[in-house]
Amino acid sequence: MNDVIKLLTSHRSIRKFEPREMPDGLLTELIRAGQAAATSSHIQAYSVMHVTDMAKREQLVELTGGQGYVASCSEFLVFCADMKRPLEAAERTGEDVISGMTEQLLVATVDVSLVAQNVAIAAESEGLGICYIGGIRNNPQAVSDLLDLPTHVYPVFGMCIGYPAHDPDVKPRLPVEAVLKENQYSDDTEQVAAFDHTMQGYYQARKGGNKDTDWSHNLTPLFTQKLRPHMREFLIEKGFKMK
Repeated sequence: MNDVIKLLTSHRSIRKFEPREMPDGLLTELIRAGQAAATSSHIQAYSVMHVTDMAKREQLVELTGGQGYVASCSEFLVFCADMKRPLEAAERTGEDVISGMTEQLLVATVDVSLVAQNVAIAAESEGLGICYIGGIRNNPQAVSDLLDLPTHVYPVFGMCIGYPAHDPDVKPRLPVEAVLKENQYSDDTEQVAAFDHTMQGYYQARKGGNKDTDWSHNLTPLFTQKLRPHMREFLIEKGFKMK
């Protein structure tokens, strides 16, 4: 196993950070590494909001559900799917352009996700820790207003970056056999049952025996509650009409 694979398989979400600044220029290098990610048709349909205003950081703590590390990390970024820039570039060619296609939404969301993961890996290679903040989508309109995001740009998730102040265990992942399927989709019930047992042991060890659950039970809110039902209307208002 080479050093890159070791780094990738040692990822943990960091939620406690040292009160320490990153060296000058390092964030720019991380973003440059992010830009090296694959991008559909070289569209580069993303923008990254660097939130340095501490008043705005504190507002984002509330908007993301009280996640205090949004304010305490060294740097906080909001990764945005951005079809504004490529759309306007296409318009300047004089061609009649079509906006609001579902594929445009997918392309921009995939593009920014690839960029963010490159940034995460680059940060971890420098001894930094990161935590993705999906809670940005709890109040996407308020986040958009706070960051002055225009039409055809929407906030996908945030990312805390900083020097770790704790050393959490690596959370187990599904067995490779459950996700790597050869030639046709195959049943993975046995692998999921084994993984439930693994995760139950992980949670009990991590929480000192106070959390008796497993992977399957942790998934139930995703399928028994209407999570973030505001997102569809918000995306339509943002110009992603999903035509």
